[in-house]
Amino acid sequence: MSRRNPDRKTAARRGQAPVFAALGDETRLSLLSKLSSGQPRSISELTHGSRLTRQAITKHLRVLQRAKIVRCSRSGRESLFEFNPQPIEELRSYLDLVSEQWDQTLTRLKSFVEN
Repeated sequence: MSRRNPDRKTAARRGQAPVFAALGDETRLSLLSKLSSGQPRSISELTHGSRLTRQAITKHLRVLQRAKIVRCSRSGRESLFEFNPQPIEELRSYLDLVSEQWDQTLTRLKSFVEN
């Protein structure tokens, strides 16, 4: 196994860590659900129907923005947030790779045990 391969895997894991962390909160998942329609939404719209304050929603949106799952743009005095699917797609590719590696490892283990 080459030395570069583990370094690349480590870099991939580090790149996915903020996305995993951002998705690890029920409130942030709820915000993503609201943003998944593809329409940019204001903080007021995202706060509607929630018991959380605008400040709390803003804090959660900033976490999603740092993970690049959400983009923010300005329209006059309003901040509009929209879902960016790319980090989720990259996360899915990473999980597919890990799943494939585990499948291969389990196949080798099964072969070893059966022989």
